[in-house]
Formats: sequence, structure tokens, C-alpha cells
Amino acid sequence: MKKHYNIVIAGAGGIAEAAALLLAEWSEISPSIFIGNRTLSKARNLVNWVKEGTTKNCKIKAFHLTEEEVTGEMQDILQKADIILDCLPGSIAPRIATLAKTHKLDYVNLTEYVAETNQIIGLARNADSGFVLQSGLAPGYINILAMALFNDFCKEFGVNKVDKLEFKVGALTKNAVSPHYYGFTWSPVGVATEYLNKALVLRDFKKTSLPSLSDRKRIIINGVTYEEDLTSGGAADLPDTLVGKVGSLDYKTLRHPGHYAWVETQLEKTGNGPEAIEDLQGIMQKTIPNIEEDQIILYAAVQGRDDSGNLQRREISKRILPQLVGRHKLRAIQTTTAAGLLQCAQIILESNKKGVLLQSMINPEEFLNGDFINRVYGKI
Repeated sequence: MKKHYNIVIAGAGGIAEAAALLLAEWSEISPSIFIGNRTLSKARNLVNWVKEGTTKNCKIKAFHLTEEEVTGEMQDILQKADIILDCLPGSIAPRIATLAKTHKLDYVNLTEYVAETNQIIGLARNADSGFVLQSGLAPGYINILAMALFNDFCKEFGVNKVDKLEFKVGALTKNAVSPHYYGFTWSPVGVATEYLNKALVLRDFKKTSLPSLSDRKRIIINGVTYEEDLTSGGAADLPDTLVGKVGSLDYKTLRHPGHYAWVETQLEKTGNGPEAIEDLQGIMQKTIPNIEEDQIILYAAVQGRDDSGNLQRREISKRILPQLVGRHKLRAIQTTTAAGLLQCAQIILESNKKGVLLQSMINPEEFLNGDFINRVYGKI
């Protein structure tokens, strides 16, 4: 951040930790940070953790973010705040967005939940502040990278349509063991949702939805074999934006080979009833361990014909590992998610834009060359 801001972070989990530490450590001018959580002790623990980890002077304070009422303390903080960074579960996002709208604050969130995103789009249309949605890693960074690839391809080859736009992300362990070939490197909340809700895609230049886990393939990235399959939420608004311009567009989640077959076996037990998401999540949490050391694998590609009819393809792949920030080592999932959140926050704070800003509306060059992004993802 290049000027002083009062920043509210809603939540006290791993991404909130990373966002607070990156703000304290990497901002050109230190912000005032307010950590709000329904469990005040967790917010206080996060504040102490940041104070122990940062090498900079930073004003940071915990407060009780209640689930229903707006307390006097909350009112005081929201009145002087500039922005809310929503790091809470996606199911709570509409309430936090409503707080932002009521107090005329900018708002940035992370969730891939489609219904909640649509709800916020509706309430933010006539807002007096800016709302950047789905701003983390996937959705988030990967969508803006895909848009940059599409734009650059069209400019390079003098075309306005392409055959394919693919973008894929995996939050993975470095090793994988049977039977599940997986480890939780972040909150398990939402993983089952991704696997069971439908995925938005483009097929034959038209927007449609397909069942998640219905288009599995193998892919080799930097010499390592992964499995890819459709999951929900990661495409963000690109299917709407690129209708008629891209023949086939989809977001897929990368996994170690064998994981998706294990998931299918579990789904045979749970069935497809209303409790399937909860049942699958319960099975995964009982069976799959949490693992500290992680890696982020991402890949994006665009393919089409140039103006001479020759088939062309452009690709970008990255592998991102845990990173030392100040005195703390952060997981790769923490830095990659928080960096997108903070870069979007900086863009909306400095632009004074109002209403909803979705991933396709963000200037790829401004975002991808931003300081928070470059420190985590490196330059393109």
C-alpha cells in the first residue's frame, strides 16, 4: 500500500494471518489493521502472531465481530475504516458485504461459492463503494492470468476468437500416499462443494454447465504428471465474458493421480442426495491428514489459429513453494491467496471505482505487475 489506510480483516484463519502479515511487512506505508472474528481470542492470537512475525512497525488490533448485531466497538471501527477484506467462509460473505455497503466501505472477498457471489453482485450494484469478488488464487489470480493470455494471443496473431482457453490450479502436498493421494494444505471447508456442484464452462462458444469431476484427463507440467478435472467456482465470470470468443473454456483442479478415483469411490457410498456434500466432507476429514509443507501448481494455456490458419498455443506454468515473510514461514496456499486479495484491495482503493468489479474487469497488466503479486508469483 502506498498511502495509509484503515483495513478491516474479517476472519482469523490462515488466509487472514497471511493477509495481515503481508500488509504489515510489504506495504510502503504501514496501514492500521483491525482483525475481527466471532471468537475474540482467535483474533487476539492472530494479532500477537503478526506482532511477533513482522519486522516493521504496524498498528494492529483485535475486535469482536459478532454474528448478528453491530456493537458499538464494531460501529466505531467500521466508521473509520476504508475497506473490509473478507477472509471468512463463503456462506457468511453476503452479511460481511452488507456491512461494507452500509458503511460505504470497499470490499474484497475470496469465495468461489456461486450463489453467494450472485447475491453480493445484486446488493452491490448501486453501492457507493467498490466490491471486488473472488480475488484469491482460484478464482482470482488464475482468471486474470487467463484473460492476459487471451488478450495477448489475440493481439499477437491479429484474431478475435480462439479455440481453447484452459486454466488449472492445484493446492497439493509434495508427496501423496494411497488410498486418497491427497493431504489438506488449507481449510477442508469447500473442497466437497467444489467436487459436487456444477462447473460453468464454454463449449462450442456457448456457456453451459457440466457436472464436476466429469472431464478427467492427465497433464504433464514441468515433467510431473497430474490429473485434472472440472470443479465448480473456479471459472469466475470468464464464461460470461468470453461467450462467442472462445470455443472451449474451463477451469480444472489439479490433483495427484489416483485422488479423483478415490473420491468417486466415496461418492458411491454417499450418493447424490441433499446431504452428499456434508457426507463427503465428513469422510475426507476423517480419512485425509493435514500436512504443513505444500506447493501450488498452476497452468494456463490458450490455443487457436493465427491469421494464416496455423495452429498456435501459448502456455504459462508456475510452481510456488512456502515463503518466509518477516519472521514467519507461510504456506504457499496462504501467500498465493492473500497476494491476490491484497492486490485487488490496492487496485480498488486507488481507483475509487464503485459497484462490482469481477475478474474479467481487472486490468491484467496492472494486477500481474503489482507488488504483492510479483513478490509471490514472480513476473510473467
